[in-house]
Amino acid sequence: MTIPPPPPPLSSVRLTATAVKVLAHPLRSRLVGALRREGPSTATALAKVMGTNSGATSYHLRKLAEVGLVVEVGDRQGRRRLWAASADLTQFSPSEFHDDEDADTALGWLERDWLQHFHDKFGAWLDARHRWPSSWQDAASMNDTMLVVTDAQLAELRDRVSELADSYRTAGQGNPEAKRVSFYHVAYPIDLDKAPRRR
Repeated sequence: MTIPPPPPPLSSVRLTATAVKVLAHPLRSRLVGALRREGPSTATALAKVMGTNSGATSYHLRKLAEVGLVVEVGDRQGRRRLWAASADLTQFSPSEFHDDEDADTALGWLERDWLQHFHDKFGAWLDARHRWPSSWQDAASMNDTMLVVTDAQLAELRDRVSELADSYRTAGQGNPEAKRVSFYHVAYPIDLDKAPRRR
């Protein structure tokens, strides 16, 4: 049996305070996601997918480009621009924005928007799953586990899960039975009224 080569490393872009304030917009967040998911595209094609007009889409793409979240690629022919996401992943640490109230508020909005997006997408799967084979219905599941960990242990767990998920990123490539899957992992404290002392 031939062992497939490991997937190429993912590229990432780190959110700055300026970038998070630009990204905290429902259309801009979706544009970055669409370009990462489907690859380079024009403002006109993206506008059709997003249900908006190409002028507004072009404007928001330019704003995203100003903070390095999207880039113009290929040879421009006339007014036709081809846009791409600048990286595969967006990285950030919430604590980086605590000293900037506007950036902190923008990040809070953005994370809640991502949560709503997950709700909508997973809900669409729940509506459609009866049309899929039972093996897929069983594999594409949602569950939770209660852990007792320190913040350092939780960070280690997050990194190990991310590393494991990354090793599967192209595992099914070339197999007609393989499908694209979104894999979410979320962790949050349960005892919200018992916050530890700040260090």
